Amino acid sequence: MIGPVWTSVSVLGYGLTPKLALFGILPFAFKELKLAGLDRSSEGIGDARVFARYTIYQKDAPGQTFRIAPFAGLELPTGDNNERDALGRLPRPLQSGSGSWDPFGGIVATYATTGWQIDGQLSYQINTKADGRQDGDVFKADLSLQYRLWPSELTAETEAFLFGVIEANYIHEAKNQVNGVDNPNSGGTSLFIAPGLQYATKNWIAEAAIQLPVVQNLGGSRLEKEYIARASLRLNF
Repeated sequence: MIGPVWTSVSVLGYGLTPKLALFGILPFAFKELKLAGLDRSSEGIGDARVFARYTIYQKDAPGQTFRIAPFAGLELPTGDNNERDALGRLPRPLQSGSGSWDPFGGIVATYATTGWQIDGQLSYQINTKADGRQDGDVFKADLSLQYRLWPSELTAETEAFLFGVIEANYIHEAKNQVNGVDNPNSGGTSLFIAPGLQYATKNWIAEAAIQLPVVQNLGGSRLEKEYIARASLRLNF
């Protein structure tokens, strides 16, 4: 079995203009594989992602806003895709990187009021070939609802907020190919539901959620995920 997998992700965002924002994402992961009495693991920097987001539509009103913003970027092969241990080259799921340059893009829409916020996002990533292998393209559709739990009423002294969060995450992955041949133990469709909490202030935001599988229609003998726990801290500067 594979697991657990621990991932720490650093994200840097910069508003170049009121409408254009630039982002960089760098993951660091620890992965472990236990199979037939063997215990193999890896750790290291994964593939970085850089992208730009531009707001093409914005309508503001007292206490609410609606925005639509497409984004586009590239996943860079910064992770090691040839990691080895005493038994030889590690299997693909344990590698830190893919070795390929993978473009992606999508669109995100947000409607927010002082009491609640809804976000929707569609994205598509084209995975290219590396070392005779090509991971399947990935389509994602995400929907998130945040509802203010505290304070019940806003005042001039209000400086922090507690939100309840519920997310739905749909993922469809095409089959991987090795030397042009489809791998039957790859690809598939998953749907996750993620309840969580978010605490927001003017200078920082802390949030935590647990992603639970609802549907996992995966190819062949591909292993299912039991759950994914997420925690994050965002700083504004």
